[in-house]
Amino acid sequence: MTRFTIAAAQYPIDLLDGWDAYVAKLTTWVEQAAAGGAGLAVFPEYGAMELASLDPVTMGDLAGSIETVSALLPRVDALHAELATRHGLHILAASAPRKDADRRFRNAARLFAPNGRSVTQDKLVMTRFEREQWGIVGGTAIKLIDTALGKLAILICYDSEFPLLARAAVEAGAQVLLVPSCTDSLHGYWRVRLGAQARALEGQCYAVQAPTVGDAEWSPAVDVNRGAAAIYGPPDRGMPEDGVLAIGIEGAAQWVFAEVDTALVADLRADGGVLNALHWAEQPGAAPLPQLEVVSLS
Repeated sequence: MTRFTIAAAQYPIDLLDGWDAYVAKLTTWVEQAAAGGAGLAVFPEYGAMELASLDPVTMGDLAGSIETVSALLPRVDALHAELATRHGLHILAASAPRKDADRRFRNAARLFAPNGRSVTQDKLVMTRFEREQWGIVGGTAIKLIDTALGKLAILICYDSEFPLLARAAVEAGAQVLLVPSCTDSLHGYWRVRLGAQARALEGQCYAVQAPTVGDAEWSPAVDVNRGAAAIYGPPDRGMPEDGVLAIGIEGAAQWVFAEVDTALVADLRADGGVLNALHWAEQPGAAPLPQLEVVSLS
């Protein structure tokens, strides 16, 4: 399969009145993505932090919120796996803090395939608030994910602003870069957006940004959320002149849909108007690439 539709979420952080409310919300969102013809639905970074509202005792405390959400991850992942199978689509779940055996937290995005398989990509480069306030630490490697839709890689928010991470995935064959994001200002949104568009340009591939939106004054973690979902490509033959295949209305809760064709990625890398992907190594001082792991969901 080379042609498929991507749905990128502009996902609101809600005050939930119980687990059933979360199940109903997520089910509705996935149903809407499937109804729009999506083969891949992309949720944002830290969208799972709304689950902190299920514990009224700790929901106003940052450390307590992180613990609550981490503890719920097995139930969250089981729900996503079931929805991916039921609707026959790939789902990138909203990332969440995960407490590991070393008792440290990592920001984990999980991609679920319709065949029941899944893979986790940890965020690699921490922002200041993750380092200084949240106590989140980075993962160890970028992953190339081989799926029935094509070869994907996940760059969680800030990771999209570091070219070598995407480059490692591109050299391994990545055709679509997924960029779930969570930003509390338009400055932050534009940093991630420009990073995503630059990575699409450099790698001659698609990049998909999916942000959290709206206000959640009750949350010490995700109280303000700004951004617009979009699907980007390189501005070259067969793509829009500005590289924007589709983009949402900033701040609105919505899905943004676009059809992509991974065969076009191969064509542009071989014979585009420019050959950024091929010419990368000609940069003076081109650096060694980060560690990369190849996994399969096929």
